Amino acid sequence: MSLERELQKRSGSKCELSGEVENLSVFIIPDIKENGLKSALYASKTCIDQMNDSETIDPNHWRCLNDSMWSEHNAVKIMAWRMLNRIKADWPQDLLDMMYLEDEILELAKASGDGEADENKLVHRDVNGVILEAGDSVVLIKDLKVKGSSMVAKQGTAVRRISLDHDNAEYIEGKVDGQHIVIITKYVKKI
Repeated sequence: MSLERELQKRSGSKCELSGEVENLSVFIIPDIKENGLKSALYASKTCIDQMNDSETIDPNHWRCLNDSMWSEHNAVKIMAWRMLNRIKADWPQDLLDMMYLEDEILELAKASGDGEADENKLVHRDVNGVILEAGDSVVLIKDLKVKGSSMVAKQGTAVRRISLDHDNAEYIEGKVDGQHIVIITKYVKKI
C-alpha cells in the first residue's frame, strides 16, 4: 500500500492538523531521518504552505492544534509542537504548557530548531530587570496618563495577564479599569 493511501486511511481522509477535507497531500516532516508513517502526515494545502514558510503563518488558523496536538500519532504531535513554537501570539504557550511529549519525540520535534532561545528574541523586563512573560501580573510604580483619554492609571494598580509587544521590548499591554492600554515596561514591577 502506498504511503498516501496509508495516511488517508489513518486520517480518515482529513487533514491531521486542521481537519480540512479539501486539497490534501502528504507532508514529510523535515529534519527527521525515519521514513514512512513515522515522519509523514496528511495535511491540507493551507497547513503545508504555512509549515513551509513561517512568514505566512495565520495564528487563528492554528487554533485547530488545540485538538490535534492530542493525536496518538507522533508525526502529528511533532508538527503541532513545532507550529505552536512558531506562532507569534500569546495563546500557543498555554497549549505548549499542557502538551506532553516523550523525551525521544520531543528531541525529534526540536530537530528543526523550533523552541530554542533566539538571541535576537526580544526580552521584556520590568523596572528591576525581572523578565516579563505573557500572562504575568504587574503593578504600576507611578501614575500614568493614558494617551487619547482623560484616564490616569494610578500607582499601585495591578495589571493582570499582560501580553507582550512582539516588536518592542519596552511595551506591554494590559487592561486597567476595563480599558486595554499599552504600558512602558520601566513603569511596572512584576508581582
